[in-house]
Amino acid sequence: MIPSLDALIGTADTALRTLSGAVHPARPAPKALAEVSEVLDDRERRRSGAMMRVNHVGEVCAQALYQAQALTARSPELRARMDQAAREETDHLAWCEARLKELGGRPSVLDPLWYAGSFGIGTLAALFGDRASLGFVAETERQVEAHLKSHLERLPPDDSRSRAIVEAMCHDEVGHGREAQSAGAASLPGPVRELMRRTARIMTHTSYRL
Repeated sequence: MIPSLDALIGTADTALRTLSGAVHPARPAPKALAEVSEVLDDRERRRSGAMMRVNHVGEVCAQALYQAQALTARSPELRARMDQAAREETDHLAWCEARLKELGGRPSVLDPLWYAGSFGIGTLAALFGDRASLGFVAETERQVEAHLKSHLERLPPDDSRSRAIVEAMCHDEVGHGREAQSAGAASLPGPVRELMRRTARIMTHTSYRL
């Protein structure tokens, strides 16, 4: 299906807002169940900032993936599903960006590269049909869930604000994966899953520093 001009303009607008930081959440940022005064030393603050930069990059990539798959989806149902997921991921993007600023951190300087690469991957997945596209979403969310759970273990113990955000993001990602499975996601070949893991590892290590 050839995308309409309106769809192309909307996709371009989303890309610009994602990369410029002009995004606004529909939901307020999660708060810890028991709010405590944060006492983070410089080392902990830098560590939390680097980890939230990695999570911010993941949300930049999520925007690109979902926008690409919505643009190229063959069925209106899948397009609507991808649009809804992208809106929820916009919340994650805004939460991570706000927390980064609170920690004195900054987004990755390579965000435009991450966005372009992820958009291309999302488009490629969609070319194999809606079931393959859903399978890509399901596998992506499985890997993101594992990544976020590892961050919950590694964040400084006193960083309750970052922890609350990551926990809420993890909950949403699990839901996106389940929805993709229930919609008929195809199982991806082992080599494709491994390639996704290796690519994510490179992105994570690079964005932790840059």
